[in-house]
Amino acid sequence: MIERRLWNGQTIPALGLGCWAIGGPFFSGSQPLGWGEVDDAVSIRAIHAAYDIGIRFFDTSDAYGTGHSEEILGTALADRHDVVIATKFGNTYDRASRQLTGTDVSDRHIREALDASCKRLNRDRVALYQLHVDTLGPEATEVCDTLNSLVAEGRIEAFGWSTDSLDQAKRWPGSVGYRAVQHACNLFVPAKALIQFCEDEKMLSINRSPLAMGALTSKFDSDTEMTQADIRARPPAWLPYFSNGRPKPEFAARINAVRDLLTSGGRTLAQGALAWIWAGSDVSLPIPGFRTEAQVQENAIALERGPFPSPVKAEIDNLLAV
Repeated sequence: MIERRLWNGQTIPALGLGCWAIGGPFFSGSQPLGWGEVDDAVSIRAIHAAYDIGIRFFDTSDAYGTGHSEEILGTALADRHDVVIATKFGNTYDRASRQLTGTDVSDRHIREALDASCKRLNRDRVALYQLHVDTLGPEATEVCDTLNSLVAEGRIEAFGWSTDSLDQAKRWPGSVGYRAVQHACNLFVPAKALIQFCEDEKMLSINRSPLAMGALTSKFDSDTEMTQADIRARPPAWLPYFSNGRPKPEFAARINAVRDLLTSGGRTLAQGALAWIWAGSDVSLPIPGFRTEAQVQENAIALERGPFPSPVKAEIDNLLAV
């Protein structure tokens, strides 16, 4: 099984779980930002299944379901102290209406948000605390100062930035507590520059949307229907993979061009997409989303099969011109 060594010396399997989907519906105005309705009991069973399989890294945010994802993780993992829970901050929200209301990266808000996240997560401190605002101005320096203080106080072990901007990610190097960048990475978004940055700085590259929010799985066909509370049914401009709840034709065509390679060795399409990421870097930690035990188990099997051999990855890259 392939593994990753963390900032604290802990070694974990090179696969985490992204907990966006289990937060349930939340919105920005009329724009859905969640993945539709969820069954909390099903989510908890899936988290327990992941733990039993050996998964130890769980990524969430206080914005996901305006705190609900954190609450589900806190319930499911309350007595499991060998897990690494990464959460995020920076968004403001109204829990009653499940509406995001803006952003706040002041020292006071960060500390209050951390207290609230710890309470929901049933933890005294957070292992990895990540800024959930893609781009900051001059205030980025003050945010880094606050996060370094929280490390020194023992409130967090390390911190990171969830951003797809290399220029933003480069603003904190040299800070002892800055140990990870979370960014989109998949067959459609190879993120070579961000991964190279993480390798150079000996940081963890946490790969958001490794399955392109489901586009790199076999679950979508002409009969697929999504509720209007699912972000993929009405995707915002920053979500490129879907149109009207289905993968855009150009992405479907690219999948078909490499389908035989991705499914080689008995892999499913999703397992092949993960094998491609692992073949690209030994600092990459993909965090596919999930709803059910079956999805967790399918992704975990990819760990057993490992990364693609270099010639297979090179052939895929050539066909996709990445």
